[in-house]
Amino acid sequence: MSRIRIEGLLAAFPKLVGTGKQHTYVETENVRYVYHPIEALYLLLVTNKQSNILEDLDTLRLLSKLVPEYSLSMDEEGICKTAFDLIFAFDEVISLGHKENVTVAQVKQYCEMESHEEKLHKLVLQSKINETKDVMKRKASEIDKSKIEKNRGDKGGFMSLQSMGSGKIDNGLSDMGISSGGGGGFGSSSGFGLGADVESFSSKPKGRPPSSATAPPKGLGMQLGKSQRTNQFLESLKAEGEVIVEDVQPSVGPSKSAVPPPTDPVTLSVEEKLNVSLKRDGGVSNFDLQGTLSLQILNQEDSHIQVQIETGGNPGILFKTHPNMNKELFSNENILGLKDPNRPFPTGQGSDAGVGLLKWRMQSNDESMVPLTINCWPSVSGNETYVSIEYEASSMFDLRNVVVSVPLPALREAPSVRQIDGEWRFDSRNSVLEWSIVLIDNSNRSGSMEFVVPPADSSVFFPISVRFSAASTFSDLKVVNILPLRGGAPPKYVQRTQLIAENYQVV
Repeated sequence: MSRIRIEGLLAAFPKLVGTGKQHTYVETENVRYVYHPIEALYLLLVTNKQSNILEDLDTLRLLSKLVPEYSLSMDEEGICKTAFDLIFAFDEVISLGHKENVTVAQVKQYCEMESHEEKLHKLVLQSKINETKDVMKRKASEIDKSKIEKNRGDKGGFMSLQSMGSGKIDNGLSDMGISSGGGGGFGSSSGFGLGADVESFSSKPKGRPPSSATAPPKGLGMQLGKSQRTNQFLESLKAEGEVIVEDVQPSVGPSKSAVPPPTDPVTLSVEEKLNVSLKRDGGVSNFDLQGTLSLQILNQEDSHIQVQIETGGNPGILFKTHPNMNKELFSNENILGLKDPNRPFPTGQGSDAGVGLLKWRMQSNDESMVPLTINCWPSVSGNETYVSIEYEASSMFDLRNVVVSVPLPALREAPSVRQIDGEWRFDSRNSVLEWSIVLIDNSNRSGSMEFVVPPADSSVFFPISVRFSAASTFSDLKVVNILPLRGGAPPKYVQRTQLIAENYQVV
């Protein structure tokens, strides 16, 4: 079967699958699609119509058990990260279009088999590396020895001069009543420490002036600074509203803006991402909320645990557990635990070390669920366009770092802002006016801004994009307790909760 044929079959599959149906296969004139939904993805098996559908379903069931064994997250990104492992596992199940009589444990064993030829190749390669390192060490020691012998030869000529003048120096010192500490002249260790100075002088090559004569003053040197013309150019760009990022030397310590690494033994992160499209005349065209609960454990001894949670009871939110989680335990007792109690959770300290436990999603067309609404009223009067924008925030959330970005027509100068609740900034390159409010709480649930630009069509000021975050979520999910499975006191834990406006627009 050619590649074009396979791509054509895969491209036709989404059009054949209907929504709301519970079928597990779709037939066309030539082929049969047998599929199994896994969260937002489909595991698909393409066969001819003469194949035994019961065997195909058995094969598909085995493949669906292999996917969570190799991929921790059941999304497109997680599948792509483990694509090669999944291909190798699938290849052990299907051979020449027919299913092999294997189990999940046998497939994992076959994929982890070690090769004797590979071991032998690695041993030979390692022996060559070790031999090369030994040769390098011998060469380095020979070079060091030659340098030492060369330095000794250079000092020998000056030592003869020291012996020639040692008598006169000793006599002078004895006349002054000072002992030379052994009569060795400059070469001996006198009370004044002259031997070290003369020895360092003897090592300098002839005909070269001393370094102190040509060296620059201490603390100066080559300085790579910005010229006056460059500074003037940057200042002019800043005056036009451009954001100038200065070159900053990398620091050893962590950045202040970076998220600090977790210090508690157990960290549970609740994150919700909001995608909303509001109509300019009122109403909601799209409201999609996606949330995740991830777990991060620092120490191996705390990895055998279960997490007891409490949800806000929102009927519009649909929860889905990870395939490795015990679904019955979660549905009956709101406890998140692995199917195999003897299997520990992964541990680590990296930013991507968290393991997803729970996902949820909510879709709605109810405008009362929207945390922030934006109304824009442009009106042309003479040679000017007056634009009034107001926001109204719901009492459900306190919004932080709110930024409302309004597109403008191409302007040479910044718009004239007549009235504003908050601060504004004009991005001349992108021709965008940014209205920022640090915090929206009960003291300022509504606010407005008015500015004037040259005459323009009302459609120019759309779409308006909004960014914000909040410390509370729609799900109101809370971690109640951590249950250790091997006895002892439960480990300390911390919960981080955040709501982010990922794609929030007024169109």
